[in-house]
Amino acid sequence: MRQRSIYVAPWRIDLTVRGGVDPIVRLARLARTAALALDAAGAPSPASLGIILADDAELTQLNAAHMGADGPTDVLSFPLLPPGGFPAHEGGPVTALSESPASAVPPGPVFARPPGRRLHLGDIVISVERASEQAAAGRGGQTGDVRWSAGDEMRLLVAHGALHICGWDHADPAEEAAMRSLEQRILAP
Repeated sequence: MRQRSIYVAPWRIDLTVRGGVDPIVRLARLARTAALALDAAGAPSPASLGIILADDAELTQLNAAHMGADGPTDVLSFPLLPPGGFPAHEGGPVTALSESPASAVPPGPVFARPPGRRLHLGDIVISVERASEQAAAGRGGQTGDVRWSAGDEMRLLVAHGALHICGWDHADPAEEAAMRSLEQRILAP
């Protein structure tokens, strides 16, 4: 197992690569993608985010334990803050603070922390095995029909997972359209 923290101000991205897993893309590139997603979602800063690169076996276990689903998945997110700790977004749920998601303003700091300490937003676990297979089979991208590199698929999964950490979802068509659009903007650079 390898661990590395990469700072992309104001974020610290803590990356863990499980033993036997080849990350297939530079860890610094994944950290920059995560930072872009956190910036785009308006996450409170300074903060940290964990990214764990694993295999299908680990994602199968996590998928069963936390989602009640059989088999592996490509990415799972484990947020530590409630969705109200982030700015409301287009296609998101209407909050009590506003009449429309676009004009909602989140309340003040969600949790007090000691001076000089970063807030940990949560963790993302990605199956590198699943990302590689999806890319090779042309089942990548947001729609499952994009043929691109495994590295691009990994970047998408990092962006997708980070947005989930920040309260984004794709449960209904409006949320999905807004999330997919933001993912495309994050991946554009």
